[in-house]
Amino acid sequence: MHPKVTTYLDRLDRWQPELRLLRDLVVATGLTETFKWSHPCYTYGKANILLLHAFRDYCAILFFKGALLQDADQRLVQQTDKVRSARQLRFTGVRAIERQRATVRGLVYEAIEVERSGVSLPPRAQEECTVPEELSAKFREDTAFRDAFEALTPGRQRGYLLYFSEAKQAATRRARIEKQLPRILSGFGRNDCTCGLSKRMPNCDGAHRKLGKLA
Repeated sequence: MHPKVTTYLDRLDRWQPELRLLRDLVVATGLTETFKWSHPCYTYGKANILLLHAFRDYCAILFFKGALLQDADQRLVQQTDKVRSARQLRFTGVRAIERQRATVRGLVYEAIEVERSGVSLPPRAQEECTVPEELSAKFREDTAFRDAFEALTPGRQRGYLLYFSEAKQAATRRARIEKQLPRILSGFGRNDCTCGLSKRMPNCDGAHRKLGKLA
């Protein structure tokens, strides 16, 4: 068992007995225990199969490809409509886990088989991305900014358009545009690493925070 997972569980104020039991059930299936994204993570080969989570009102197993699992009893939960593949199996007590031991084992083994098979969800259909009026106004005001935006890859453009359009207030949309302007002028996407320290290039993994600690 991974020592960081043991430390994580030891420090929990809630759901400690429940997650210890879930840990034992998952480890018994033969998955490799690791610690990723500040949570216990279980892998098959190099593939992530599931995480253990502690929330305020429940603890859960999160299956990365839960949408591909058979769920006749509809026990798997989609956290939000934006979560496409992952699904949670939630618990609020040790007794509930004890009653569902077979279910837990069955879903874990099925998740392993899904990974072995190589099956995955089909690519998401491209959503229509509209250009908010505040961005169009900025383009008219600053042609260099417009040219820099149009030079971005379609995926980076889409990321910005979704981010700007999510804001419900015009003032918030304008503020977001102004804040992201330097990144766009430099050719970076919203989630791109700009410090060069990320281990998940080109994506940011938070390594830039180290710069502040060293300053």
